Formats: sequence, structure tokens, C-alpha cells
Amino acid sequence: MLHGALTNRDRRLAGFDAAGVVEVIEHIDPPMLDAFASALFGAARPKTIVLTTPNVEYNAKFEAPHGHRLRHADHRFEWSRAEFEAWAREMADRFRYELRIDGIGDSDPEFGPPTQMAVFTCS
Repeated sequence: MLHGALTNRDRRLAGFDAAGVVEVIEHIDPPMLDAFASALFGAARPKTIVLTTPNVEYNAKFEAPHGHRLRHADHRFEWSRAEFEAWAREMADRFRYELRIDGIGDSDPEFGPPTQMAVFTCS
């Protein structure tokens, strides 16, 4: 367990084979996403990154919690499948990773899966 911020470069996080960033990114303020990407993909640069986040389209199947459009009141944003894929492809291109996009959970024909996943592998 390390204390720190995922938006800051941290030498302690460098050199690992893999990083699991599970249901984290939606808790980061959008203006800080570039700092997060630089810290994760650039400075830490694990060989494999597994990143998951909610699929906002799937929220249509839920009652709006706390009167919010997002799944949790502390989420800063949630991406559609197209938005997530565009961001993930940009990160893969910028930081030279191979990318695989997949879904987690039962996929609805209209809304897709409840959770979306990107697997980045050093190319």
C-alpha cells in the first residue's frame, strides 16, 4: 500500500509488469486526465495495464441513484463506449501500447455491457 496521487509521477510505481486500474478513472476530474495518463502510461509504464470504467449508456437500465445521471455521486464523469474507445486509442497511440477493448458483464443489445475494459500492452 502506497500513499500518493495517481495524477503525479511517482518513481515507486515504475518497473512493474502490470497495473490494474479498476473503476478508478471516473473518480478523476477531467482536467487531470492528462496528468493521470502521463503518470501511468509515461512514468510508471507497466508492460500491461488493465483499465475498467462504467459504460454510461448502460445506466439507462438503472434507476438514477441520488437523482444523478451517473452511477455514483462521486463519479466526475462516465464515458459511452465510443468515448472510452476514442480515449483509449489516443492513449495507446501516444504512449505506444497495443490496445484491446472488451466489455465486462452481460451485454445488452442496445446499451452494451455495464463495464468497459481496455487492456494496454507495451508494443
